[in-house]
Amino acid sequence: MAKTRSKFICSNCGKQTSSFVGRCPNCGEFGTMQEVIEEVKKAGTIKQDRQPVGTTRTKPQRLRETDMTEEERLFVPVAEFNRVMGGGIVPGSITLIGGDPGIGKSTLLLQVSATLANETGRVLYVSGEESARQIKMRADRLGLDADELFLLTETNLNTIMSHIKDVNPMILIIDSIQTVYAEELDSSPGLVSQVRECASRLQALAKSSGISVFLVGHVTKEGSIAGPKVLEHIVDTVLYLEGDPFQAFRLLRSVKNRFGATSEVGVFEMQGAGMVEVPNPSEIFLAERVINAPGSAIAVTMEGTRPLVVEVQALTSPTNFGNARRTPNGVDLNRLLLISAVMTKRVGLRLHEQDIFVNVVGGLRVDEPASDLAMALALASSYVDKPLPADIIMVGEIGLSGEIRAVSQLALRLNEASKIGFKRAIIPRSRRNVDGLPKNMELLPARNVLEAMNLVLPR
Repeated sequence: MAKTRSKFICSNCGKQTSSFVGRCPNCGEFGTMQEVIEEVKKAGTIKQDRQPVGTTRTKPQRLRETDMTEEERLFVPVAEFNRVMGGGIVPGSITLIGGDPGIGKSTLLLQVSATLANETGRVLYVSGEESARQIKMRADRLGLDADELFLLTETNLNTIMSHIKDVNPMILIIDSIQTVYAEELDSSPGLVSQVRECASRLQALAKSSGISVFLVGHVTKEGSIAGPKVLEHIVDTVLYLEGDPFQAFRLLRSVKNRFGATSEVGVFEMQGAGMVEVPNPSEIFLAERVINAPGSAIAVTMEGTRPLVVEVQALTSPTNFGNARRTPNGVDLNRLLLISAVMTKRVGLRLHEQDIFVNVVGGLRVDEPASDLAMALALASSYVDKPLPADIIMVGEIGLSGEIRAVSQLALRLNEASKIGFKRAIIPRSRRNVDGLPKNMELLPARNVLEAMNLVLPR
């Protein structure tokens, strides 16, 4: 009988220890160390070659002799999904999709599956969390019907592999990877060893057979995909479906893509008919904007290669306590603290006596420094209780000395704002030589945040 031993693996970062500890020594998370029991090989035994089923042995080849015949991508009729994937699905690729529970991951993938089954070829949808009847009920509610879409409710990886061989699909969807288990391992489904082993075998299947694989991953309370970080290294593409549960908009964001641009974003709206594409999100985000309202400023942020025009709202109110509050919604707290400190020190606004609330309309999250100037002028507008001009946008990063720094892709941002109808723009005076600026937009250069404030809020 083979001997066994225990080791403990962090479900957050993959750190291994020989004994149990309450806090991971690598990432510092509490309660993430999970026990894994493994067999101890006797000394002198030869380790069996664990080559995944369906793969063939390869031989080294010279770089110049490598076949460069480009495989044609599988076009997805869903344009927003196609954008995030980099122009289509690469045959033999493996993609990981994460998101909060109920955000719409299964709905989006079911819609994409039905569309691909009708347009491209066979799709096998494997669910370990729902029955076939439940999936059919969702499909009927969304009005989906596809003859080449096959449903499978199974969690045993070996059984799934045998069905894949019988069906021979072009697209394989696993919903979710945390429910699948390999019976060769003694650990329970969802543990680090099971997730890593199942993902590795599915990756080998994709590379050897040309089947494009999509994995749905659970997320932790911090919003990252559950399991060790190695899971994200195994796959070719990592997508996150984001959105405020109280808002209808959903953002499909690419954070890793070996075949396309990273940080690309597709915008959807959750409706009764499922996830509906939003082809022009800038107009949607500004549809309910209140003109001439104090504390409202317009910024243009870049999400991958797409410019988005968003409204940044700020509210300042005298504090009743010793420590003023700073409450961000859609922006980074540290960025808000930096901007409020600069406005206090360099402009002379007594924001240390004010509670500050900042909100990005539409449930979006804006982390780009190019939105600093809009946030700063929104704070100033609320503080002096005067509205900013309705036809002006602000683009610029703010430094600690109050200077406005240049941002990337300025022409693309301004052209997007010009299409919507904005006539003026405050931009950094230190901008680099930029071609393609809109001719019908008045540009107002500013060296620092005080100059920008005097342009729109003269004292």
